[in-house]
Amino acid sequence: MNFSRRIAGLALLALLVNGSAASTQAEDAKVIRVGVIGLDTSHAPAFAKLLNDKDASGYVPGCKVVAAYPQGSADIESSTSRVPQYTKQFQDMGIEIVDSIPELVKKVDAVLLESNDGRPHLEQIRPALKAGIPVFIDKPIAGSLSDAITIFAEAEAAGVPVFSASSLRYIKGGQEVRNGSIGEVTGADTYSPASLEKTHPDLFWYGIHGVEALFTVMGPGCEEVVRMSTDDYDVVVGKWSDGRIGTFRGLRAGKRGYGGTAFGTKGTQVIGPYAGYAPLLKEIVTFFKTGKAPVSKEETLQIYAFMEAADESKRQGGKPVLIKDVMKKAGGK
Repeated sequence: MNFSRRIAGLALLALLVNGSAASTQAEDAKVIRVGVIGLDTSHAPAFAKLLNDKDASGYVPGCKVVAAYPQGSADIESSTSRVPQYTKQFQDMGIEIVDSIPELVKKVDAVLLESNDGRPHLEQIRPALKAGIPVFIDKPIAGSLSDAITIFAEAEAAGVPVFSASSLRYIKGGQEVRNGSIGEVTGADTYSPASLEKTHPDLFWYGIHGVEALFTVMGPGCEEVVRMSTDDYDVVVGKWSDGRIGTFRGLRAGKRGYGGTAFGTKGTQVIGPYAGYAPLLKEIVTFFKTGKAPVSKEETLQIYAFMEAADESKRQGGKPVLIKDVMKKAGGK
């Protein structure tokens, strides 16, 4: 069953019920059943609590997590060590734990792909695409730019909507700037922690947060990237096609946090403070209900091309690298 037919079915069920008892059924029919893939990141129990617990601070209505498939990555210690703890937290919330992804997708209307490791995301998403249900893919969308391109291509071929973003896209100030608070954006500097994981390109693992904040205010259009890197810090400079310059600073030492500054034709604005997961979850719930991703495929892929270009610049000793070249190498346009 494809996505549009599932949504139509939910709406029809709501219309068929009436009376006081039926009113409760109608309310339940509006709640989208969500399945979680991957219980190796703190995002998984945090998201489930905000969606399921009406008494939780920041509760987001409209979806309910009903099932989960726990999976970790044997070659990432921080992944496998978390699975038992987070599985128990899900069980304590009354969420069913299933034995496979195909079993999971039979029980739900939408999927949160939460595996901390981006490498298995392409294989993990395929049962959901086959079932025709929408998927939010947590960061990183994949373990390579090539896989990210393939995910979008297969989702489009299946007619299934997908959406990926860091919660930093919805940091206070970032959305205000994107919506015109300082006029046209002329440039921006962002920063975030940028811890490394040897199985992933450097910035995919954690630098994605600050890079996503950069693209939130700058928008797509970056064409060239240069990176300077030490053991403790990264500075990545992007030149946009209209001459604007945006920078990302990755932090692995000292006091770390999230934020930045945007510059515009009407002033400057701080990108922050961080507001937690609730703003992102509100966007995810709307996405599950409408099937319309709030971030375009083109912008998401350019974010990952920016980070891949930063890796290539590092390999070349800090030389400028063109976004179009890394996209072509990865099989994109």
